[in-house]
Amino acid sequence: MEMEMKIKFNMIKILVLISIFLLGCDEKSSSSKESSISVLETIKAKKQLDVVMLNSQTVYYIGPQKELGFEYELMSAYAKDLGVDLNITTVNTIDEALQKTRDGVGDITSSAITRTSLREKEFKYGPNYYSVQEQLICHQSLYRKGLFPKDKEDLVGLNIVVGVGTSYESTMKEVQREIPEIKFTISSEYSTDILLEMTHKKEIDCTVVDSNIFLLNQRYYPSLAKALVLSDRKNLAWLLRDTDDSLNKSLDEWLSKYIKSGAMAELIDNHYSYLGVFDYYDTEVFHKRLKKRLPKYVKYFKAAGKKYDIPWQLLAAQSYQESHWNPKAKSYTGVRGMMMITKATAKQLGVKNILDPKESIFGGAKYLRNIEKRLPKEIIKSNRLKFTFAAYNVGMGHIYDARKLAVKLNKNPNSWIGIKSVLPLLSQKKYYKNLKYGYARGEEPVKYVDSIHRYYNIILNEYKD
Repeated sequence: MEMEMKIKFNMIKILVLISIFLLGCDEKSSSSKESSISVLETIKAKKQLDVVMLNSQTVYYIGPQKELGFEYELMSAYAKDLGVDLNITTVNTIDEALQKTRDGVGDITSSAITRTSLREKEFKYGPNYYSVQEQLICHQSLYRKGLFPKDKEDLVGLNIVVGVGTSYESTMKEVQREIPEIKFTISSEYSTDILLEMTHKKEIDCTVVDSNIFLLNQRYYPSLAKALVLSDRKNLAWLLRDTDDSLNKSLDEWLSKYIKSGAMAELIDNHYSYLGVFDYYDTEVFHKRLKKRLPKYVKYFKAAGKKYDIPWQLLAAQSYQESHWNPKAKSYTGVRGMMMITKATAKQLGVKNILDPKESIFGGAKYLRNIEKRLPKEIIKSNRLKFTFAAYNVGMGHIYDARKLAVKLNKNPNSWIGIKSVLPLLSQKKYYKNLKYGYARGEEPVKYVDSIHRYYNIILNEYKD
């Protein structure tokens, strides 16, 4: 009996040990299985791409009707390609973005992060997606004082502030090593955009920003000017959390397709193309009229925009391009009023008095919508409004001609990028002689559309509703 009990006890011990062993094997198998799941597969499984983004004009911000920003649109397009939602964690400075990356927050950091050798030692970079130059930006009042810097030696004695953790901090340290007398302040409190605003308000003399950031902000701060270029072109790239390279590979393949499709060129055109030429006087005058003239007519632009489903700020921007918000404006061609409508067009639109600002604005909005309806369905998204404005300026016939010419020249006839490169050719006989509507001053509609979008973005910054 005792022997039987011992055998049973030993058997139980063996079974327990086998169970423990098998359980351990299951756990190892489960752990091994979990570790074999790539970061990209994890993102797809959770159906969400988590991205840390800088709250700024060039990266991500809340516009009057939707979320906007060059990098936001890039990440949105990538998330859509993956078939997942985009979840954004916002930060206010580059330093915060880098700390979130260190803390492992999100899958990607997309915050206008410059690729530097120092950062590459600490962080994992994804593909490069844009290139910039670092520029020293100063207030133009330094000219009058004889202090506007023309070379690095002129930085001695100036109040220069840059953000902590930015590549600008590293750049200024390099400049300081060359010329030890140069002093600058590193701020942990203020973002690059705020430092530009402080320069505009003359609270500091200068700051350092990327070239694209200055282009976007110059329209809001016409008193600022580029003093020096402090770097060669540098690449902006995403920071990644993955350890298995799956996300990096996916981003690289997607970006290559995105560029080849022409979508990247269109995105750059939407955000930066109209900023290349800056007219200080025009922008300064526009800001004054924005405060004194526009408030009188905002209610009409809002009402017309709502009725014809056009952002009212765009209507206001076009009206400024047409008449500088002068209800009695008259051009050399005889068109009149806020939206510069001809008498014949006014009659078709039911506008009785083209000098009445309300009638003119509603008439112009109706005319825009009528033009848009005549565009081919193949022209989509933001391209439609650009084509519409161009047709408002140069006539629909010339737009049709430009599309035909675009096809002959192997350009995309449904893309504004393709058409804006073709329109100026309509003034050359060898191109227009075989086209139905003949000669046109093709440069005009290109400049017209660019100007409208420049004014539009300034109005957006002033009026958020």
